[in-house]
Amino acid sequence: MSEWVVLLRGINVGGINIKMADLREALTSAGFTDVRTVLATGNVLLGSSLRVDAVKAQAESTLAQAFGYQAWVVVLDVPTLRAIVESYPFDAEREGWHSYVVFGSDDSHLTELSALAEELDPELERIAEGNSVLYWEVRKGNTTDSTFGKATAKAKYKATTTTRNVRTLVKILA
Repeated sequence: MSEWVVLLRGINVGGINIKMADLREALTSAGFTDVRTVLATGNVLLGSSLRVDAVKAQAESTLAQAFGYQAWVVVLDVPTLRAIVESYPFDAEREGWHSYVVFGSDDSHLTELSALAEELDPELERIAEGNSVLYWEVRKGNTTDSTFGKATAKAKYKATTTTRNVRTLVKILA
């Protein structure tokens, strides 16, 4: 039995509203064990003997059936998430800045997004490559209108990426 982190993309924003109790119930009914949610933004810890690809497929299928939407999730094990957080290359507590990790299930999309690094204004934002993630630091108040923020919001990346604040990831690991 492994413990998995399942990061749902795009819930409780843009019209897809799911109560965390309903989310836990749906995933438990699908055969996952010890299902726990962290905050109300689609962060789930659960147990399963399935491999990562099967957890992803089962979670997406369950969410689509239970809540009637095209579900996309990123799945990783707890040690991997811990290593990602510990490798954050910027000051995660920098005053006036947000610290994010962009997770992806398609490495080619992360490569495309990382190519934007040279176009970014370092006074506003910067990115760095990680292990199947991108690290992103952006001034508070500029997240959605920054060059990188606009790029990650494109429909092309909707099914393969999700972004989390480093503080949220620390809470998941607590």
